[in-house]
Amino acid sequence: MREVPFPRIDVLIAGGGMVGLTLALALAQGGISVAIADPVSEATVLAEAFDGRVSALSYAVVRMLRALDVWPHLESDAQPILDILVTDAALGAAPSPFSLHFDHREIGEPMGAIAENRHIRRALFTALRKTKNIRVISPAAVLSIATQTEFAEAKLSNGETVRASLVVAADGRNSPLREQMGIRTISWSYPQVGIVAAVQHNKSHNGTAYEHFLPSGPFAILPMTGNRSSLVWTERQNLAPPLLQLTPDKFEAELTNRFGHHLGDIEAIGARWSYPLQFHLARGYIATRFALAGDSAHGIHPIAGQGLNLGLKDAAALTECVLESVRLGLDAGDADALRRYERWRRFDSFMLAAATDGLNRLFSNDIAPIRAVRDLGLGIVDAIGPLRRLFMRNAGGDLGKLPRLMRGEAV
Repeated sequence: MREVPFPRIDVLIAGGGMVGLTLALALAQGGISVAIADPVSEATVLAEAFDGRVSALSYAVVRMLRALDVWPHLESDAQPILDILVTDAALGAAPSPFSLHFDHREIGEPMGAIAENRHIRRALFTALRKTKNIRVISPAAVLSIATQTEFAEAKLSNGETVRASLVVAADGRNSPLREQMGIRTISWSYPQVGIVAAVQHNKSHNGTAYEHFLPSGPFAILPMTGNRSSLVWTERQNLAPPLLQLTPDKFEAELTNRFGHHLGDIEAIGARWSYPLQFHLARGYIATRFALAGDSAHGIHPIAGQGLNLGLKDAAALTECVLESVRLGLDAGDADALRRYERWRRFDSFMLAAATDGLNRLFSNDIAPIRAVRDLGLGIVDAIGPLRRLFMRNAGGDLGKLPRLMRGEAV
């Protein structure tokens, strides 16, 4: 009997989350063959009960989603960020007189958008179905990888074996493939828990995102479509469980104590979510015919809402390096292309991870002298226009060497 060869593709992506799907779209639109293996089905990840979180998309990421023709499927469910207000206060006290205000009119466009994760995934799947050269293998996980000179061979949980020029692990912060390939990480846990909930209010948020620093950590109010906001509430580990178990009226009272009355009466809607806060950074991003992207490469504190943006920048940079290699007649797993990707993304990821970690440590305390210094710092940044606009561009993901996709250019 003649042996049937294993399927051979250019890139196999382990993990069909938002970074994995975006990477697949970008690569396939660049003309190469891609497969995504994910252990969770599309129907499951699009269900409202799967993930109640929202993501802040920087304006550079919005450009990228426009270039990939994803944005038309997401725009109606995305709330533009027109202003960002950063304040500092003790719990129950009035905010400091020093604050930081970012106004989108200074840069001529919204500073990004807020969208529910399930809507982002839905838009990505919609765009994916319109794109050639992509195969979704689900539910199926990549169990193991064996690298050869000319290809990597992946064993999947559904019994398939796939050969690819490059395997990308976009399989989350606890990436089994990262461990298998011997890539170590620097990591620690924060003594904090992230609580996520949605509220409805009777006054308009006017597209304003609030970052309110409290002694236990940042309390973010992120504008959603309609008169709704998503709360990302950082709380001490020992206090989070009893807060999550409060009755609806008592939970709303705790929210109001932190939220204030600037949006009128509030009502908690939907489920409450919580997740531990951790930091990790991979010591390397590549191995032979293998690369990390997204949370498998880095996990940062949510204080600035940059986690997904960081992963999507990985996807844009890796796409550019791989497609340049293929267009030169090399294959998708070329070692020089992967080294360019690692140099490009490793330093940028380290700097943002270090910055968010430092900000969390600086603001998550109630030490009076430290509070006085940080409040003065907010006031100084707010008062100096060029410095304030530099921070705005940084929040918008518009600094440093940007991949073409994040400049709004086609792959």
